[in-house]
Amino acid sequence: MREMNRMFARLLAFTLIISSVLFHPSEGDAQVNPVASDIFVKRVAGIDEDFIKGVDVSSIIALEDSGVKFYNEAGKKQDIFKTLNDAGVNYVRVRVWNDPYDSKGRGYGGGNNDIEKAIEIGKRATANNMKLLVDFHYSDFWADPAKQQAPKAWKNLNLEEKKVALYDYTKESLQAMMDEGIDIGMVQIGNETNGGLAGEKNWEAMSQLFNAGSKAVRELDSNILVALHFTNPETSGRYASIAKTLQENEVDYDVFASSYYPFWHGTLTNLTSVLKNVASAYGKQVMVAETSYTYTKEDGDGHGNTAPKDSGQTLNYPITVQGQATAVRDVIEAVANVGEAGIGVFYWEPAWIPAAPDKKLKKNQKLWEKYGSGWATSYAAEYDPEDAGHWYGGSAVDNQALFDFYGRPLSSLNVFKYVDTGSVAPLKIDEIKDVSLSVIAGEEITLPTTVQVTYNNGTSGVVRVTWDEEVVKQAIQNGVGTYEINGEVEGGGTVKLHLTIFPENFVMNSGFEENDRSMWNILYKNGTAPHTDFQNKAADAKSGNYSLHFYSGEEVNFSVEQKITGLEPGYYNLSMFLQGGDANNSDMHLYALSGDQEFKIQTSVNGWVNWSQPVVTDILVLDGTITIGASIRADGGAWGSVDDFYLYKVKDIN
Repeated sequence: MREMNRMFARLLAFTLIISSVLFHPSEGDAQVNPVASDIFVKRVAGIDEDFIKGVDVSSIIALEDSGVKFYNEAGKKQDIFKTLNDAGVNYVRVRVWNDPYDSKGRGYGGGNNDIEKAIEIGKRATANNMKLLVDFHYSDFWADPAKQQAPKAWKNLNLEEKKVALYDYTKESLQAMMDEGIDIGMVQIGNETNGGLAGEKNWEAMSQLFNAGSKAVRELDSNILVALHFTNPETSGRYASIAKTLQENEVDYDVFASSYYPFWHGTLTNLTSVLKNVASAYGKQVMVAETSYTYTKEDGDGHGNTAPKDSGQTLNYPITVQGQATAVRDVIEAVANVGEAGIGVFYWEPAWIPAAPDKKLKKNQKLWEKYGSGWATSYAAEYDPEDAGHWYGGSAVDNQALFDFYGRPLSSLNVFKYVDTGSVAPLKIDEIKDVSLSVIAGEEITLPTTVQVTYNNGTSGVVRVTWDEEVVKQAIQNGVGTYEINGEVEGGGTVKLHLTIFPENFVMNSGFEENDRSMWNILYKNGTAPHTDFQNKAADAKSGNYSLHFYSGEEVNFSVEQKITGLEPGYYNLSMFLQGGDANNSDMHLYALSGDQEFKIQTSVNGWVNWSQPVVTDILVLDGTITIGASIRADGGAWGSVDDFYLYKVKDIN
């Protein structure tokens, strides 16, 4: 035991040495020593005690009604609001819907967040020394850029009547909260109001509604900040245009708030830039009203999650607790980098964990319906038939919570206090990248000897790996197919290799890599001079170093083809890769000649290394002979390259 303690002490000392380099405060900042913990968090310069470190836990009452329990770091059951404040959270955000119930009093879900729920949440936040941000949606259910539906009670109101209703509702709701002693620090007039508010889509009308809400807040307490909330900061010019429109319409507000989800909303550098522009050009404070990041790929309640998805998302951080902490820390830094006008960040729904974990879907469904602890119930269909009416269910963000599926706080929750001091942990591998490998049947399979890893301090490296040789041998023996091979990483940890073995390629020298290219016949048409070459330039090749490059200042017009014999009768597929540009009036196609039939498919070029892969399917070969090729024609100035022809059998003749 003594030896283990000495080893840990040495490892911690080594970690602290690393932290002195990676986590040293910037010049001019006071020396702050990072605390020892189980995650790395680099200290964020430029934030003071007033910087908002907030969370939106609007679903909490519905979750607790569903039987969800929360614990502290010691594993003891504890009021989540105390746990949040202990972790450095100083602000709570709560959404408010006017009437999230159907005619029989059944809740729409998403926490059933009416004003009564907001009061209960506000009282608990205040009791635990946290201010409250009241997020009025001015709808009966979710409001976002895609939907800004007026409450049922306001459906038939004209603009003037709606302004009065919004003013009265805001003032009465806030007064009820203040009467309960709730410490309201900020009020949000609408939620993600990019192009609508309470059913109004015209900016002049929206601006009048903004001012009606702002007036109600000002009359109650001039110290309460008024925030407006928008999203999609990644869209060029969006925030500048919105801020200008608000000024032109003389909208009274203090804070320009943005949603920022790293997997959707562009770079942090851009976020800082667009917020700084609004702050400097229009004299507004700015903040992030919503952010989050995923710590696991697992789904805890049987309802699909918003991230990670297979496409359309940028996940630049490891999907781990450490990666989540770093993602939040970096958003805080991005807002702090705005300067004094950058006032804070809110994490969205860090406690929206499964109502019943272990994917007990039927039990979850009953709880979601009864208590509204899922994002929507079936009862919401009367108000939102197109979305909630079809997709009602549970939490899509349980894997983005700052608590595990059983209510225990993750280490990443402490990022809110660690950004003040920094924190260090024993150095270890945080994420190991899975490996993908594709080969053609019959080719030698060479597995990588190392894999890429990310350490918990954010650095990356490579480590040696040993693969399951028996599975590899079995894959080679079985041939065509997809295989998953487990690997043991040196120093501990596992990794998977996704191996795909494709059918045998019957094209000889298919990528032009071999010196003997006599099997290829190039024909220049319409009297054109030769204008292709086998170019040795990896940047222009799909794989390897060589490709068939083409360019002509006059006219590009050629075909490249190969005759293949000795094939078994059956059906074959043919593909190739093509890239290039400046191809005006083009006619490009991949073709196969078999017997007296021609099979072909049109294709085109779309820019440098933006590879097209045309595929000709079900080519019938009866006599064992086929001619495959590509025909490329375009006006002068066209350029590009073709590479990696692939002909393979898909089935026999019945």
